[in-house]
Amino acid sequence: MATESATAGGHSPVRRAANSKAVEVAARAGFGARGVIYVLIGVLSLRIAFPGGGDGGEQADRGGAIAEIAQKPFGTVLLWLLGIALAGMALWRLSEAAFGQAGPDGDKAGKRAMAAGRCVFYGFVAYSVLSYAAGDKGSGSGSSDRNSQDVTAKALDWPGGQWIVGAAGAAVTAAGVWIAVRAVMRKFEKHLKMSEMSRRVHRFVSFFGVSGGTARGIVFATAGGFAVAAAVQHEPGKAKGMDDTLRTFADTPAGPWLLVLIAVGLMAFGVFSWANARWRRV
Repeated sequence: MATESATAGGHSPVRRAANSKAVEVAARAGFGARGVIYVLIGVLSLRIAFPGGGDGGEQADRGGAIAEIAQKPFGTVLLWLLGIALAGMALWRLSEAAFGQAGPDGDKAGKRAMAAGRCVFYGFVAYSVLSYAAGDKGSGSGSSDRNSQDVTAKALDWPGGQWIVGAAGAAVTAAGVWIAVRAVMRKFEKHLKMSEMSRRVHRFVSFFGVSGGTARGIVFATAGGFAVAAAVQHEPGKAKGMDDTLRTFADTPAGPWLLVLIAVGLMAFGVFSWANARWRRV
């Protein structure tokens, strides 16, 4: 009876493993790694924003960040650590999908489904980083723009391809708006251990959460809009990855300063990710 009661109460060996200290450490390491990537993307975007900044072939995307790390002393070691940390993030998201998230509504099917999707995403990112570290230089560092256009071209050739690409683009746009709105409304605070923060730290974390999440949402929404345009015009070249999406901000009437603003916002999201590594409820 005691065993049955414990299992019913959610204390089975599998659930205890999912809630273990190891999974918590893996999640926090993953947030730290995500922060590194976004800070580097922001730095690369700043290089592109200024005259001559994009002449060196830098990519303001995950691939560019990986290549940037690889060029540093002990770059391969750093990439191994980054990839392992991202794998830890995937593991934590898998545990959330299987057993629910922290919080009173963490068992909702929608949240579990989102956790599963994030698990797949971070698993792919971790695999690409680790493959690059292992010597496969074509993995992880590829152009997000070329990949987006290749995938779009293949999808447009499918029956109903325009509708599929258009729906996917609309979904990404909606996700971007959702990310930005939730950031402005500070919905992220319910996932953080706010009671452990001083008032000054609270203001610091909230500022970076709002500014970083808003910038990230704008980038997602803009990229989704380009995918919709590619579907409507049946032109794969209209689709843009993160790099080209960021570069388009410099082509607006505001000139490079809008890209600078977005770049600083992405760096802010990286800092916010580091705050999650410390105060996230896992």
